[in-house]
Parts: sequence; C-alpha cells; structure tokens
Amino acid sequence: MILAASTLGSNRAPSVLGRAQARSMVITREGIVAAEQPLAAQAGAQILARGGTAADAAIAANAVIGVVEPMMNGMGGDLFVMDWNAQTGKLSGLNSSGWAPEKLTPALIRSKGFEQMPSEGIYSVTVPGVVRGWWALHKKFGRLPWAELFQPAIYIAQHGFPVTEWVSAYWSRSTEKLEKNANARQVYLIDGHAPRVGEIFRNLEYARALSLVAQRGPDAFYAGPIGAAILKTSAALDGVMTAADLRDFQPQWVQPISTTYRGWTVYEMPPNSQGIAALEMLNIIERFPLGEFGFDSAGAFHVKIEAQKLAYQDLRRYVGDPRFAEIPVAGMISQRYAAKRAAEINMNRANCQASPGMPGRADSDTMYLAVVDRNGNIVSLIQSLYEAFGSGVVVDDYGFALQDRGAGFSLDPNSPDVLVPHKRPFHTIIPAFLEKGGVHIGFGIMGGLNQAQAHAQFVSDIADYGMNLQQALEAPRFTKMDFGGCDVMIEDRVPRAVRRELRAKGHALRVLGPFAAPMGGGQAVMHDSATGVNYGASDPRKDGEAVPEPAPYFKRK
Repeated sequence: MILAASTLGSNRAPSVLGRAQARSMVITREGIVAAEQPLAAQAGAQILARGGTAADAAIAANAVIGVVEPMMNGMGGDLFVMDWNAQTGKLSGLNSSGWAPEKLTPALIRSKGFEQMPSEGIYSVTVPGVVRGWWALHKKFGRLPWAELFQPAIYIAQHGFPVTEWVSAYWSRSTEKLEKNANARQVYLIDGHAPRVGEIFRNLEYARALSLVAQRGPDAFYAGPIGAAILKTSAALDGVMTAADLRDFQPQWVQPISTTYRGWTVYEMPPNSQGIAALEMLNIIERFPLGEFGFDSAGAFHVKIEAQKLAYQDLRRYVGDPRFAEIPVAGMISQRYAAKRAAEINMNRANCQASPGMPGRADSDTMYLAVVDRNGNIVSLIQSLYEAFGSGVVVDDYGFALQDRGAGFSLDPNSPDVLVPHKRPFHTIIPAFLEKGGVHIGFGIMGGLNQAQAHAQFVSDIADYGMNLQQALEAPRFTKMDFGGCDVMIEDRVPRAVRRELRAKGHALRVLGPFAAPMGGGQAVMHDSATGVNYGASDPRKDGEAVPEPAPYFKRK
C-alpha cells in the first residue's frame, strides 16, 4: 500500500550506513504483542497462537506484567483500553478507573493531619479497576476461555523469573517505601533488599490471587476472598473502604475523542484522563511548518515545548471526572481555539508564565502494551498503580499493592479534581490510536505527566518526518513534568547546537542521558488493511520487545 510505504517506510529498507534507529520493526502476517517486558509479550504471543484475539492476548500479557513488573502494575491498579475492530472499523474505549471510597472526604483527610492528598498510605487508595476492566474487555472482544488467559501469569508467579535490568533498577529505588509496610517487606524484598538483576523472584501469594480470579471471575476480587482481604488490610490501617465501595464499582465503555493532524486521525481517551492534552498540543503545533523546520531543529522543539505549556495549563484548569465537573472537551480540542493558543507562541522567546485559556464549549511509575492479531484487530492497553508500588500498602495474603490514585484528587473545593466520594481521580494513563486510510496504529508511551506530550511528539515524528514505528519510539524527546516555568528535560541526543539555541530562547534545559527514563518507554503496533501485514515496535527505554505470534508450523494431529 502506497500510504504505508511512503509514510512509514515499511517498504523501504533502511541504509545500513548511517542508520538512525537501533533496532528494526517486527513485521509479520501473524499477530504481534509489544510489551515492556519480554515474558509478558511472549505470553500474549502464545495466546494469539492458541487462537486468542488481541483482547485475549492483552489480558494475558497484562496479567504477566503484574507479576514481573509489580512496582508499576497489578490487580491493585486501574486500566484504560482502546479496542479497534478490524471487521467493523469501530474503535471502542474502556475506562476502568476506580472511584474514591464513599467515606473518603476532604474533612476526613484533614482530620488525619494532611493539608493535601497523601501520595502513599491507605488514604491514597481508590477502588482498583483492573479486574473488572479485564472482564469487560473479555466479554466484548475475547474468544478463549477466561481461565486460560491467566495460566502464564500464575505459572511465572509460582515458579519465579529472573528480574530484568530496568525493573531491578526501578524496584531498588522503592526499598524505603516497601520497608514501611509489613506485607510489602515480606513479599517484595529478599533478605531486606530489592531483587537484583538476574535474581529469581517468586510471589506465591499473588499466584493464589490470580488463580482465584481465573477460577471465579471478578467476583473473587470485588465480592469474594480477595475483596475481604482488601477490606481487612484497609481496616487494620484505619482506612474507610467498604464492601459496597468494591461491590458497586463498574467500568464504563466510552467514545474516544479525536482530532486530525496532517491527514491522520488521532484518538485519545476522554476525561478523566489527560489524553485531551495530547490532542490540544497537536492542534496547536499543526499551525507551524514543523516539516520545514526539520526534526532536530530548535524551531521544532521550541514549538512543541511551548504548545505543551499551553495545553497542560488547560489540562490542570479544566480536566476531572465528567460525572462531577463540566469539562469543555469540544472547546479544548477545537481548531478555532488551537489557532488562538498558537498565536500566543513567540518563536524567539520561551513563555515562563503560561496560563489557562478560555476554550468555551465549541460547536460540536505505568505499564503499556499494544497487540495486533492476525485479523488486524488492535488493543491499546495501559495499566498502572500510579507511583512505584502505588500506596505502598500490600494486601494481606494476596501479595499485590494497592494503587495511590487518590493522590490525583485535590482538597481545593474550586478544583475540578476536588475529592468527592465515588468520584474518579484525574488520571495520567492514556492508551492511544492513530489511523490514516488503511493504516491503523495502536500506541502508548508511559511516564505520568510525560504521556500526553510524548504522544504528541510520537505522532509528529510519524506525520511530519515520515518515521516508522520504531524510529518514532526511539527518537529523542523532551518532557516537562510540572505546570509552570521554563524548565524542561531533554535527551542528550538532541544536538548540542540545538540545545544552545533553545537556551538562548529562554528554555532552562536539564539534559539527561540518551534514552532517559523520564521520557517514558512506549510500545506500538500497526496493521495495514490493504496488505494484511502487521508491524510492531518497542522502546529501548524499557526492557521490552515486540514479539510476533509463532506461525502454525506444527499442526495438531
């Protein structure tokens, strides 16, 4: 297909001299699972080989990641999914982010001595959404038996696995946090230390939890023995979660929001997630000729950094749970509003005091994995505990940490994210989807507030500079993890002369290593409807890889 070939280089072999990417895309007519840990990608690929759908493989891979990368993932967290159905051409969104317990109020938080929402401990815990999210995804798009999807994760939890490089480094940074909780110490530290590279880690308690969910479905978690253990753990720490908080939670199917960028249609999840900021950024930067500037030019980086500041000010000002706050979604992603915001960018000077705009209503650490099956169905899935090991509270007898998403709430009554019982907090985790003609891409890039700005840079790399999936994931990026000032982190692969010019414009650069963790690791898969060929890519900033489904070499007798 001409589009895939000319836009993403899928039919052009790169020069072996001066090649700009470190690894090649995975290309196959079978399915692909791209995940940040090889064992998870391998498990998903095996599910595809057994006849599973992209949804089946995504659930299996996600369950494994909760075992092999427990500091960021697991049944104690939340989940967002996009599913593209190749047969119908329909894109569906699933918001399985949990809500605040009924008795968790600003008055209670203040009575415990906090002046703002805590970032760890039992009062940062919200109801986990993952398990009911898995169930909803499987009911709508799965094919294999539910219990079969958890066998890889159960096996690995029981038998153990050698800890990988990035996971070990990240895990070791959480030792002090884990030492504060008796269950966390017992489960996640080996003789008082985090597992080292190559050291075998087992989690028999989590294997029991996974087995119960495999056998009994989500009721085991929300109304059964696991739920009882969550309540027991909470009560022992003077928490306020109740059986009704768990039992009454349900995920929500939603319509993704979208914009167009240089002929591509880009989809993100609607609030309570930050995906809207990626769309607003793209709308703003489309007003500038980035292709003429060149990828590694000061002009291109300046425009993107300035657009991030404007979009993120709007993100902070307006985005919350739409069931509790009126959010000007259409206004924020309208082209008319983007033109107004773009006019605020001074090409010669960084804006250190960006402020929210007036969008009106208009007229109309995280884990990410991407799966494409042999039929072209795509699942873009992201799941997280929020910060490393979430709240730091590990559930009695079942060996998983509870998330600290409650930290996303505010105690300010004027904030769109003010804490309200059974309200969902602001979420940083966002799966994404991109398409043009017959080319369809599921992608995501992790890293808290990094995600929306990383999404915009990834889309620009493809649409403005013709990069393929792997090149776009590997390309040097910037990130800004706050909502004010001129500080920005940037990788040292950005040319020195470009960095010097950015500093001259007033950007306060913090230069990081060539593949820096704050830029987030990403995964991407692509399906070309014209040829039936699938493509996959994995970011070198993590331990992962894109693993192809094995072809049916050995037919069953």
